[in-house]
Amino acid sequence: MPTTTALLAFALVSLGMVLTPGPNMIYLISRSISQGRKAGLISLGGVALGFVFYMLCAAFGITALLFAIPYAYDALRFAGAAYLLWLAWQAVKPGGRSPFHVHKLPADGPKKLFAMGFLTNLLNPKIAMLYLALLPQFIDPTQGSVLAQSIMLGATQIAVSVSVNAMIAIAAGSIATFLAGRPFWMLVQRWIMGTMLAGLAVKMAIEARR
Repeated sequence: MPTTTALLAFALVSLGMVLTPGPNMIYLISRSISQGRKAGLISLGGVALGFVFYMLCAAFGITALLFAIPYAYDALRFAGAAYLLWLAWQAVKPGGRSPFHVHKLPADGPKKLFAMGFLTNLLNPKIAMLYLALLPQFIDPTQGSVLAQSIMLGATQIAVSVSVNAMIAIAAGSIATFLAGRPFWMLVQRWIMGTMLAGLAVKMAIEARR
């Protein structure tokens, strides 16, 4: 099983990524503002299923990759660090757009809401990179089964992401109203997330293989 330190570190990475605007966040906020909290939460159910799909694919794939290809761990580590730096830049670059400035969407039924949430997550490159490039460096083969560690870390990411997204979906309307007249607070949020992601990227890049 992964160490407590690895679980906490991966939870922190997951938190930083879920708070960085991406397709999932933008869709859930748009749906919640346009159609209400219930629609946002139904959409989140589809997003959560997408996380489970990625987690299982990555868990079995990473297990095979790390044992089959020399230096695969280091290649994934540097790819993950580079991607975190890119996300950090997206958070702080001039002209960054708030995910709460969204266009209204047409009303859809529960089945379509769930399906669209699932599809949005499957097509989200941020989630693909999270599982394929970031998750492997929190796995230590000396701590036991790589597969078990992958599933445990993936479950941690899902718990963090679903919890945060649920709160965002529920409060989307209120947050959008609050930020509409207070752009300074959105700027602060972007810089905090960007700084945190950049720090994690540097730590990941210089960390030697365990």
